[in-house]
Amino acid sequence: MNQGLGLADPGRENALLVGIIEAISAGPELTLLAARVAPLIAEATNTDVCFVHVLDDTDRSLTLAGATPPFDDQVGAVRLPLGEGVAGWAASHGQPVVLVEHKERDPRYRYFPQLRGEDYTSMVSVPMASEPGGLVGVLNVHTRVRRDFTDRDVRLLTSIGSLLAGAIHQARLHRRLTARERAHERFTEQVIAAQETERRRLAADIHDGITQRLVSLRFHLDAAAGALSEGCGFAAEQVERARELADLTFDEARAAINGLRPPVLDDLGLADSLASLARSLGELDVLVDTEDCTLPDHAAIALYRIAQEALQNVVKHAQTRAVALRLRTDAGEVVLEVSDTGRGFDRDGAFFGDGSPSGGYGMVSMAERAELIGGRLAITSRPGQGTTVTARVPVR
Repeated sequence: MNQGLGLADPGRENALLVGIIEAISAGPELTLLAARVAPLIAEATNTDVCFVHVLDDTDRSLTLAGATPPFDDQVGAVRLPLGEGVAGWAASHGQPVVLVEHKERDPRYRYFPQLRGEDYTSMVSVPMASEPGGLVGVLNVHTRVRRDFTDRDVRLLTSIGSLLAGAIHQARLHRRLTARERAHERFTEQVIAAQETERRRLAADIHDGITQRLVSLRFHLDAAAGALSEGCGFAAEQVERARELADLTFDEARAAINGLRPPVLDDLGLADSLASLARSLGELDVLVDTEDCTLPDHAAIALYRIAQEALQNVVKHAQTRAVALRLRTDAGEVVLEVSDTGRGFDRDGAFFGDGSPSGGYGMVSMAERAELIGGRLAITSRPGQGTTVTARVPVR
């Protein structure tokens, strides 16, 4: 074992720098970065093992993020609170620690059975810190035989730590951002699931309560109509009107149930559910062109609701029967498009041709649904040239 760090050779130093730069450039994944640099540092510094401890998101403890074999299987399993152990002391005090021998006698030393400290004699622990990110972790190297580490050795390891600190800081930020995105996705799923659960409850309440009473009312009206004798023209006319109102109300209640939670959405995929939705709108002639797309349930539900809103807006505002509904996968996105040939509206003026607000198209509601699942909504329209609603959702 050489007694120096062995970096007097410029070629070896350049190799270390190139290796670290390549590791940093490989991506923002923290564990991958630490796993790549640990063996580079051990080889370049002529030490036997290298441990990369990274400050966790609480900023109160260190986690082993990278290590040379045979300790790479301990990554993530070794944790050390700030101030405890040699690495914890170096982190909390911002100072390097050099232990040439008998490290077990040092009050700062903490023994980890899985890291087999008894097999190694000398060690250096240096904090990794950068100007913008501050402390990000600690870099440790160990040797089996006794090593008199020099000031130059410590400065070199500190420089390596500083070089890595900026990349580790960015990797930690990326990890936090990824965690927040995942939390946001989970929250989105929970929100949509809660909405759909409430819709199911309302649909069940209407079905079990209002519609059943309407059916009972219809029976009673039929019985009343049959019991009326001749000469009761006015009463018979009123009963007949009541029967018509009961039938109309029953149809509206059934339509409300389907609008709240269409059964096909539970039984069929998104493509077939959209086709069923198009067939249910007798006021429109819908050309359906859909293909099966892979999406999470909450995203499929959101797209179904956007299509539902867009088609209802055509019924209310477009003054046309001709509509095209398309669903396809394009460049990693699921694309829903509802296009009509109706009167359109002025997006700049935000008014239809008759002066009524174009906000009736529910643009805000549809856009919010798309954004909630990480997608985006675009609406193109001109007076007299129809309207196209396009929702794009990334395939997860």
